[in-house]
Amino acid sequence: MKKLLFLLVLVFTACSTIPQTEVVGQVDLNNLQPLPTPVGHEAVPLRVAVAAVISPKGTVESYSPFLDYLETKLNRPIELIQRRTYLEVNDLIEHGEVDLAFVCTSAYIQGHDTFGMELLVAPQVGGETTYNSYLIVPTLSNVQSMKDLRGKVFAFTDPISLSGRVYPTYLVQELGSTPEEFFGRTFYTYSHDEAIRAVASGVADGAAVDSLVYDYAVARDPSLAEKVKVIHRSPDFGIPPVVVSPFTRPQVKADLQSLLLEMADDPTSSEALVSIGVERFVIIDDDVYDGVRALVSVLPTSVVQP
Repeated sequence: MKKLLFLLVLVFTACSTIPQTEVVGQVDLNNLQPLPTPVGHEAVPLRVAVAAVISPKGTVESYSPFLDYLETKLNRPIELIQRRTYLEVNDLIEHGEVDLAFVCTSAYIQGHDTFGMELLVAPQVGGETTYNSYLIVPTLSNVQSMKDLRGKVFAFTDPISLSGRVYPTYLVQELGSTPEEFFGRTFYTYSHDEAIRAVASGVADGAAVDSLVYDYAVARDPSLAEKVKVIHRSPDFGIPPVVVSPFTRPQVKADLQSLLLEMADDPTSSEALVSIGVERFVIIDDDVYDGVRALVSVLPTSVVQP
């Protein structure tokens, strides 16, 4: 009898109505927001990499107001990460070790086409989203074109820099030669401002540099224009973009994109934008870089994948 009663209790318990729990609020899966940092815990830093287009010291000086702006707007610590070469920065992006990065055009193409580096926004400078490679020599030099630099000392910037190595290598190839055969000696400066200084000081007979860096450097130090001159300007190339890692969370990517696109309309952002020489950030399509891909395709693989 006791066993029968026990079984009946189990049956009625199993079949009884489950108590309803009151649901407080609703979750909109199309409008997810970041969770607040729990009390007593530090926010995880947003890791930002800036490729060595300019020297490490110059990067810190130029990007500090911009990174401070991001930190204030995101209410999150910002960690600036620098590496010597563009490929080292690409490696950080590929493995999700940084969330946001400013990269060179050829570094973007290499990263996009090999591991899915994601285009976020592009800077707009002078109303344009393009830039050029400038071939520069000392002001007193009688060199008038690349062919006159045969046997001379030439400064490259980075092994995969479009403006600082890929394009000048293309010019040398058009002359039927290779950099190793054409120049008397070459060396790497690992930043465009250092390449400009190398030419200005006579350490190099010539160099090819990012037009944006050159114009910005001359604007900040007009005396450079008395020491260096531009003898050749490349066709327009798609501007070096701002990218995210394939591992950057979609919500973080969306927040960063919105923040950057809205910066120009925020009165408090003027110092941050001026410090990096940018008017505003805009959306840009990947096909803008197809012309660079075509240029790269006629060069040996070792030029962009040394």
